[in-house]
Amino acid sequence: MLRKTLCLILVLVAVPLLAYENFNTAIYSRVYETIKMGDLDWLEPRFDVMQEHIEVDKVYLETHRDMVVVDQETLDRVKQFFHDRGVKTSGGITITVDEGNRFETYCYTNPEHRKKLKEVIEFTARNFDEVILDDFFFTNCKCESCIKAKGDRSWPEFRLQLLTEVARDLILKPARKVNPDVSVIVKYPNWYEHFQGCGFNLETQPALFDGLYTGTETRDPGSHQHLQPYQGYQIVRYFENLKPDGNLGGWVDTGGLRFLDRYAEQLWLTLFAKAPEQTLFDFRQLQYPIRREWRADWQGSGSSFDFDEMMAPFLAKEGNRFEDATVALAAGYTFEKIDPIIGELGTPVAVPSYKPFHSTGEDFLQNYLGMIGIPVHLVPEFPMDSDMLILTETAKHDPNIVEKMKARLINGKDIVITSGLVNALQDNGLEDIVELRYTPRKALVDQFRAGWRSMYSIDESMLIPQIAYLTNDSWEEISAMDGTNGWPLLHSAEYGNAVLYVLTIPESFIDLYRLPVPVLDGIRQTVLPDEFVRVSAPGKVSVFQYDNDTFIVESFCDEPVLTSLFTPDGVSQLIDIETGRVLDGESVTRRFRQVTENRFQTRLNAHSFKAFKMK
Repeated sequence: MLRKTLCLILVLVAVPLLAYENFNTAIYSRVYETIKMGDLDWLEPRFDVMQEHIEVDKVYLETHRDMVVVDQETLDRVKQFFHDRGVKTSGGITITVDEGNRFETYCYTNPEHRKKLKEVIEFTARNFDEVILDDFFFTNCKCESCIKAKGDRSWPEFRLQLLTEVARDLILKPARKVNPDVSVIVKYPNWYEHFQGCGFNLETQPALFDGLYTGTETRDPGSHQHLQPYQGYQIVRYFENLKPDGNLGGWVDTGGLRFLDRYAEQLWLTLFAKAPEQTLFDFRQLQYPIRREWRADWQGSGSSFDFDEMMAPFLAKEGNRFEDATVALAAGYTFEKIDPIIGELGTPVAVPSYKPFHSTGEDFLQNYLGMIGIPVHLVPEFPMDSDMLILTETAKHDPNIVEKMKARLINGKDIVITSGLVNALQDNGLEDIVELRYTPRKALVDQFRAGWRSMYSIDESMLIPQIAYLTNDSWEEISAMDGTNGWPLLHSAEYGNAVLYVLTIPESFIDLYRLPVPVLDGIRQTVLPDEFVRVSAPGKVSVFQYDNDTFIVESFCDEPVLTSLFTPDGVSQLIDIETGRVLDGESVTRRFRQVTENRFQTRLNAHSFKAFKMK
């Protein structure tokens, strides 16, 4: 009997937990924790707690950060520990001199740093068939050597060229030389609008590296980065469009955490975007104790992350105290909830928005549009065939943008451009399509007119640019009222065989969320093609749509919202994927265009989502 028991114990140790059915999970270990793991008495109890909550497929073992390198003996011992438990290991590298010193990176004109990088790459590639670069493969160095090497080039031009050379000659060639089977992955952070300033080259690097990885750390929107929650989904799709089938996963940390459901939202938004792997950063953070103040009021009132529901089974186990609960519990609870839903979803679809390489302008605006119910995906090439296209100010970086717009409109395909792009193009060819002027004047508006009669008000005024146009050459679809003056909020102009729409963006992007629901409805009806699901709800309600007649609607509001969902004609029922509940719809005719569709109503609790199958 004793022999059988010992055999069973050995089997349980060697065989991993059953994986989630629809995605893989990984934990990243910084070099500091990797070194500590050499003490198996330190490692084993900590990893056991994580594995109790999370079905771990892989651990990324970092070999270098801040000029600290793990030794071979420790690395061998740790790799064997995870191998014995059926957990894969891959290598990780963070190319920093001192992360705490404002992310001090390597200087790639410094011969000693270049030599060190090559050594670290070779060491790591010898140990692993997969190596990921944490998102510090950029440079912010302006030392005398870099100033001299830069010459007459701009800093973005210099750094983009420099890091392409470094990727090719100091990372990929050495890695593949010592290990021909190695796969080298570059992980990109969340600040994609500004990559070119520090050398992240989205034009050259995706083709060079074996794979990409996505930083979906949108954190609290009120933090200094001001990243909207929708970006946690949209950035995954953007990087997938940069390297189709090459975006290998999403990466979330606990940075800026105020409420625990915000952490969970980042995880499930990554998976809504169909990231095949979810990496949790990091081994240290997963051990953080859950704080009582991380429970927001809405987390016990029907939100998709239910704090009390998560804690109840944990506290029911003998000996467990609230103080023993860690972030690993929250991650595991989220994965268990999301896994069966992810399996029902197809490939995400959305309205494309063209972003030329290395472009800036109206930073991150597409994510604000996503937060008002417009599914939008960034694409690196100008699409001619999509039913609708959104162009923001970033499109000005394409020197042929006006000619491309004309060709698309002649081809019968509509375009929505923002007021920022009007400002950039008004003396650069836009006048060939429509006579519009982005004036230096502003309007303080608090009422909106959609159509000839209906007027809608907001509690506090917002500031918008005044756009001037020639009467009867183009038309106001929605007006923003400044006393008795009206200014275009949504404008239209026919050209060729299609329509160019202009969406005026408030001076503060966040004011988009404050637009009255009927005004948002008018914008959504214009921007979304007829085959898309459309939501009628306040701002901060998003839609994620898929190519297999499924979609998700999620509220980021702090209070419940009654939501109407409009589906294409012929959809008579919606089936709630999580509960199986069936919603019956009613046939209606769209107000602004004579289009028949079906309307469904549902209540979304604060910070909650519902996934539906159309029938």
